[in-house]
Amino acid sequence: MLVLTRKLGESIAIDDHIKIRVVQIKGKQVRLGIEAPKDTKIHREEVYMAIQDQNQQSANVTPDKAKSISKLLKPE
Repeated sequence: MLVLTRKLGESIAIDDHIKIRVVQIKGKQVRLGIEAPKDTKIHREEVYMAIQDQNQQSANVTPDKAKSISKLLKPE
């Protein structure tokens, strides 16, 4: 892990396309601004982990469950 120290207004460049800037420091919280291409997915870690968990659960759906779910979604 790379650990860097930055002051308010300073930034970190990742590759040629991503810049992370310290926007605000308030007590123990640091607000970061991230400039990245629109197709770059950026999530807080807890959101990212929830997405990964949901993807894993979706991958474990049996064919029978998938059929019953598709029947529920079909209009009558």
